[in-house]
Amino acid sequence: MTCETRLDRGRRMLDRIDGEAGRRVTDALEDIAPDFATYLFEYPFGDIMSRPGLDLREREIATVAALCALGTAENQLKVHIQAALNCGVSREEIVEILMQMSVYAGFPAALNGLMAAKQVFEDAPSGTFD
Repeated sequence: MTCETRLDRGRRMLDRIDGEAGRRVTDALEDIAPDFATYLFEYPFGDIMSRPGLDLREREIATVAALCALGTAENQLKVHIQAALNCGVSREEIVEILMQMSVYAGFPAALNGLMAAKQVFEDAPSGTFD
């Protein structure tokens, strides 16, 4: 009997959600903070994103909204906009999520989120994977 570790579960989940984009982020940490890359696999993806209760699509909707509202995480917002597309959230839904943030996070946050989405949409294939 083999038990999947938090690290293994996190790697599997990150690959499923973010594909190459997620792997590029963790690879970029290897020469400066390899332990942080491990934490990124284990906690957000191995523990939180792997929980029952919400599916990956719903989790990415929440993540896109939160990152947009923060207004200070453009790179992570772009990664999670792509992840949302990968998990079946449509471009139209992403635009609506970001527009919704204008009410709760302000117009600048929503505008910045929409500009990030525009860039992701221009760079991304239109399909999804699962």
